[in-house]
Amino acid sequence: MGAVAGLDWAAEKHDVLIADGRGALLDARVVEHSEHGVRELVCLLVDHRVQRVALERPDGLLVARLLDAGIEVLAIHPNQVKAARERFRPAGGKSDPFDAFVLCELARTDHHRLPRLAPSGDETVALRALSRSREDLVAMRVELANRLRAELDAFWPGARAIFADVDSKIALAFLERYPSPLEAKALGPKRLGGFLARNGYCGRRSAQELLERLRRAPVGCAGEAELEARRAIVLALVAALRPLVEQIGLLTSQIRGALAAHPDAAIFGALFCDPKSAVTAAGLVAEIGDNRARYPSADALAADAGMSPVAVESGKRRSAAFRRGCDHRLRSHFACLADSTRHWHPWAGEVYRRARARGCDHPHAIRVLGRSWARVLWRCWQDEAPYDPARHGNLRRLQTQGG
Repeated sequence: MGAVAGLDWAAEKHDVLIADGRGALLDARVVEHSEHGVRELVCLLVDHRVQRVALERPDGLLVARLLDAGIEVLAIHPNQVKAARERFRPAGGKSDPFDAFVLCELARTDHHRLPRLAPSGDETVALRALSRSREDLVAMRVELANRLRAELDAFWPGARAIFADVDSKIALAFLERYPSPLEAKALGPKRLGGFLARNGYCGRRSAQELLERLRRAPVGCAGEAELEARRAIVLALVAALRPLVEQIGLLTSQIRGALAAHPDAAIFGALFCDPKSAVTAAGLVAEIGDNRARYPSADALAADAGMSPVAVESGKRRSAAFRRGCDHRLRSHFACLADSTRHWHPWAGEVYRRARARGCDHPHAIRVLGRSWARVLWRCWQDEAPYDPARHGNLRRLQTQGG
């Protein structure tokens, strides 16, 4: 067995410890997080012929440099490292050099139980960056939109009710023009109709209907000072939301282009009824990756996606628990796939209905369907073949039975 290393990652410096196959110390030092330090670290690992490195992060600049140098990287969850500390220090102490030692020992003794990072191609890395950035921006948009809804409910509920989504382009334009009831006091059907035409409103409601929604809502009783303060808050939230909504749209367009250029686009895109559905398909491509060795079985994919439960057995007690330790982004994409296909795909709808008939609630039934889709998707992914309903055995059997 060759040399192994443990690397405790930090923002400004990294503690590294290198040991041979028997655990004897070969080197231990601290390198700074700079180009010189990263180059020194990689050269140090190569000089000692380190076969594998264990650390607590699955991605980042340093991980990419290690993989590029041909070094096997083990990404260990921080909870596993926390539980392993007691094996070497029962008193419960903690330090960065000690964590590097713990990681090194795990790489030496438990490497066969730990997942290895599988490097992905440049197209997949680019798509992953776009997809994750869009998800982060969407989370920010949701947070700001919820704050805007709460603010409007506090003094002007009608402005929230007039349009379906408070963070839509037309709603934000309305709040920018009419941030408080004072500005909308003289608003009539003709003036509202002109505003809707200028801003390209494409909804199905007339100006009169929208105005009735605005007038039907309860009227607040805020004082002059409070009204001015809340008006300023609404304008601030609208100013923060508008560029977010615009950038999310631009990222979505870039994701569509990056997905179309990806070699696995046809495999994942075939699972969606609407060919324009790119966000979830791109998320599946990005999170699963293009390295077929990463998931040796369909069960491994389902577990990493959080679609399969965790077995809990003790004596005569046997139960299944919700799987919390998984790739949460991948779980979200699988759940979206399952929830969308249950409406139009006969087999998916049947799997979902049977799960509900057994007493599963909606989230549980979605995970049951997601686990079934994981088996199908894994087979297509391994064979590099798009999903073909004619080769889907369970779907053909359901159609034969008249389902």
